[in-house]
Amino acid sequence: MPSLRSLSLLALSALLSSITPSVAKIKSEVAPKVPGAYIVELQDNQSQDSFYNSLGAAGQAVKRRQNLKFSLFNGVSFQLLNTTDEDNAAKSIEDMVEVRQIWPVRLFSVPKDEVVWTGNDRTEVPSAGVDQLRARGVTGEGVRIAVIDTGTDYLHPALGGCFGEGCLVSFGTDLVGDAYDGTNEAVPDPDPYDDCEGHGTHVAGIIAAQMNPFGFTGAAPDVTLGSYRVFGCGGSAGNDVLIAAYNQAYEDGADIITASIGGPSGWSEDPWAVAVQRIVEQGVPCTVSAGNAGAEGLFYASTAANGKRVTAVASVDNTESPAVLLNGTYSVDDSMTEMSFGWTEGSPSDWGNISLPLYAGNYDTSEPADACEPYPDSTPDLSGYIVLIRRGSCTFVQKVTNAAEKGARYVMFYNNVAGASAVTANVDGIEGIGMTTADQGAEWVQLLADGSTVTLNIIDPDFADNFAISEPNTLTGGFLSTFTSWGPTYELDVKPQISAPGGMILSTYPLALGGYAVLSGTSMACPLAAAVIALVGSVRGTFDPSTMENLLSATANPNLFNDGGSTYDYLAPVPQQGSGLIQAFDAAYSNVVLSVSSLAFNDTDYFEDTMNFTLSNAADDSVTYTLSNVGAAAGYTFSGGSIYPDLFPNELVDNYASVDFSSKEVTVAGGGETTVTIMMTPPDGLDASRLPVWSGYIAMNGSDGSSLSLPYQGVTGSMTSQTVLDPDNTYLTTSASSNYDPVTEDNPTFLLPASNATATDATVYPEAAISLAFGSALVRCDVHPVGPYGQHKAAKGKKILGVKSLGNIYGFPYRYAPRGGVIAAWDGMLEDGTMAPAGTYQLVVSALHIFGDSGDKKDYDRAETVPFTIEYVGQEDDSKDNGKGNGKGNGKGNSKV
Repeated sequence: MPSLRSLSLLALSALLSSITPSVAKIKSEVAPKVPGAYIVELQDNQSQDSFYNSLGAAGQAVKRRQNLKFSLFNGVSFQLLNTTDEDNAAKSIEDMVEVRQIWPVRLFSVPKDEVVWTGNDRTEVPSAGVDQLRARGVTGEGVRIAVIDTGTDYLHPALGGCFGEGCLVSFGTDLVGDAYDGTNEAVPDPDPYDDCEGHGTHVAGIIAAQMNPFGFTGAAPDVTLGSYRVFGCGGSAGNDVLIAAYNQAYEDGADIITASIGGPSGWSEDPWAVAVQRIVEQGVPCTVSAGNAGAEGLFYASTAANGKRVTAVASVDNTESPAVLLNGTYSVDDSMTEMSFGWTEGSPSDWGNISLPLYAGNYDTSEPADACEPYPDSTPDLSGYIVLIRRGSCTFVQKVTNAAEKGARYVMFYNNVAGASAVTANVDGIEGIGMTTADQGAEWVQLLADGSTVTLNIIDPDFADNFAISEPNTLTGGFLSTFTSWGPTYELDVKPQISAPGGMILSTYPLALGGYAVLSGTSMACPLAAAVIALVGSVRGTFDPSTMENLLSATANPNLFNDGGSTYDYLAPVPQQGSGLIQAFDAAYSNVVLSVSSLAFNDTDYFEDTMNFTLSNAADDSVTYTLSNVGAAAGYTFSGGSIYPDLFPNELVDNYASVDFSSKEVTVAGGGETTVTIMMTPPDGLDASRLPVWSGYIAMNGSDGSSLSLPYQGVTGSMTSQTVLDPDNTYLTTSASSNYDPVTEDNPTFLLPASNATATDATVYPEAAISLAFGSALVRCDVHPVGPYGQHKAAKGKKILGVKSLGNIYGFPYRYAPRGGVIAAWDGMLEDGTMAPAGTYQLVVSALHIFGDSGDKKDYDRAETVPFTIEYVGQEDDSKDNGKGNGKGNGKGNSKV
C-alpha cells in the first residue's frame, strides 16, 4: 500500500518542464488511488459479517463499497470513515487475523479509443477467417460471452431491442449507476443500459450485431451476451468493481469473458490481473485489450492483459477505411446542376442550412502545412465563405484559428488519407467544422485554381441523409496499429498473445449518440478475439483457455512491420504483434494442437538455450512437419546512454536468432503426439547495453498442406543491470506544490499534526518525487535520520541495505511499480504504524532492479532527498475527530494511499 499520489497528465507536464529533459519521456503510470478506499481479501474461513463486526468493535467505521464474496475471491472493499489517520487505520486492518491481503482501490478510465465517426442511424474488416466459418453456418449459437464495459444499449435494434431471457443481451447487471465516477458510492441496479458512454455498445456490436442498414453483422451474431456495467457517465472504474464484475460474470455462467479496459503495469502480480488469472485457471477464457499506448515503446504491458494465462489482444488496422458520411451537394459557377458529396460534422457543429462559396488559401493539395501560418493581409473577409483547408502537419485548432482571424465562421477540411473523420476545433467565432474526403477536396481545389466558383449546399446535420463509404486503406491496412501497446512484461512473459482487427472498425453505438460509429483501439480488437473463441470453441466442442490460446497462436499469420507510413521487409516483433493476426477457420479445424502458445528464453543472465514443445494430432492420419526458423525484427529498448525506453518507433534491426532442432522433420502419428526440442542461439551483433528484444517464429509446414507457427522471444543484455530509478529526478517536493517543484531551501521545517490531531488545509507535508525509468518490483522509501535532531537516541535507527533507517514511510515498500512518476507523501508515520520522532531526516528511495535480490543493496538504485526537519503540533483530541483524516489526503493535491 504505497503512500503515493499519481501524477495527473497536466501536473506531470508542469513537473517535466521544471526538471531535466530526459524525464519528458515518461508519464504517470500509476492508476490513481481512491483516498481511504481499500480492497481486503479475507482468509478462506472468514465471513464478511465477522470482519465488519471486528472493525466495529475496534472503533473503525467504514462505508461498504463492493461485496466481493465469490467462489474464487472472498473479500470486501470499503471506504474509511471518521478517521483522523488513514495510514494508522489501514495498518490496523492489515494486521487483523481475518485479513489475507489488503490493496488500495485504484481507478481505470474508459479506454481512450479514437472516435473516427459517429452517425445517425458496408464495410469490411480483415476477416481473420470469420467469414469462412460463417459460410459453414458457425455463428456461436448457445455460447455465453460476458462483456465488462460501459454497459450496452440493448434497445438498439441491431442489439436485439430488449434485455433479459430470450434477448440477445440476456444477462448481466449494472454494478455502479450513472453517477459513479470511481471515487464515490456505487449505486448498482440490475439494468446495464448504456446511453451515455458508448464504448460497451460498440464492443457488443463487434461480437454480435444483427443485420442493420449498413449491412454488417457481428462476428458471432448468435451468441448470448452478458453486459456488466462498470463505468458511470464519465469518470473511471475502481479495480474493486472490476474484480467484482469478473467474478460475477464467472458465477453467472459465462463461457468467455472480455474486457477492453486496462492501464500500464508490466507485472502479472497486480490484484485485478490475479483475479482474472484465477478465472482462466477454472476454464473460462478471458481476453483483455493490450492497450493503446504504442507510442511508449517496448515494455509497456497493460493490466489485466499482462496477467499470466490471460489472453492479451493487439490491434491490426482495417484494410478498408469505413466512414458513414452526411449527404451534401455543390454546384460549380452558375450551373443549375447539383452534385452530391459526403462529409462528416465536427465540433462545433452549428451548421444549420447554409449555401456558401468555398475559399481556399492554398491550391497545393500536397501541402501538409496548409493554414499553419496566418493568412496574408490580402485575404478577403472569410465570413461569407466556407474555408477549405487540407488536413496536415499542425493542429486542427491552429489551422482553424488562423482562418477565424480572417472572419471565418465555417471550415471544411479535406483529408490527407482515405476516408473522413470527426474533427474538434472549438475556436471563438467558428460555428461549424466538417471534413470531406481527400479526393473530393482535391477536386474542389482544382476547380478553384481554374477560377471557378464552388458553392456548397449544407443541410443541417440533424436532418441530413447519410450513406456509407469504404475506401482501401493502402497505408496501414492489415498491419499492426501504431497505437497498440508493446510488451513484454518486466518478467519477460510474452505479451501480447494474438492480434485482431481493431483500427477503423464500424459497429453499433448508443441510439442517443448516433446509433453507429467507427472507432479505433485495442478495445475493438479484443471483443473480436472473444467472438472468434466462441466460433472456434463451437466447432471444437471445448473452450479450454489453454487449448484456445494455443490454437489461435499457432494458426495466426505474423505480418511485416509498418510504422504508420512505410512497410518494411521484416516481420514486426513479437512484443508488438504476438503470434500475428488470428485465423479463425484454421484454428477451428486444425488437427494438430501445440502444447504452448509461445516460448520465452529470458535475458542473457538467465538464458535458457533449450526448450521443448509438443504437437498433438487428433486426426486418424499421420502428418509430417518440416520445421524452420523465421526471424522477426529485433527492437532496441533504449538509445545509447539513456535510461528511459525509446518512444515508438523504436530502432529495429534485422538481426535474427538461429535455431537448431532435434530434428528438422517430425511426424505426428494419428492420435499421437511428438515432442520437439529446439536449441536457441541469440542474434549476433546486438548492443547488449541497449537491451534489444529479439524474437521470431518456429514455422511448421505440414505434409497435409497445413502450416503452424510458434512465436518466441528473448533479450540480449541484463534486465538486472538495467537502471530503474533516475536519481537526478528523484527529489524532495511538498504537498503545497501543484507542479511538484523541487525544494530549494536548506533544511526546511514541516509542522505536522500530532497523532490524532486535526490537520488543516494549510498543512504542508514533505513528499518524495520519484522518477522510475523502468519497472521495479520493490521500491523502498526509508526515513534516514541526519543532523542534530538525528542524533537523538530515539531516532538512530538501524542499518537497512546499508542505510541508517527508521524504516519505510507508511505505505512503502511499493511493490510491482510500473515505470513513471510517483509522488510519495509522508505525514510522519512509519511502516510499522508508529510515528517518527521529531527530527531532521532524508527520504532515501531505493528501487530494486528487475530479477534483483531484495536483500542485496547492490541490486538497488538509490536516491536521497535533501535534509528536512519535521515537528509535531496540536494535541490528541478524539472528541474533535472531524472525519477529515490525518491531513485529509495530506494537504493540497496529496492523495494518501
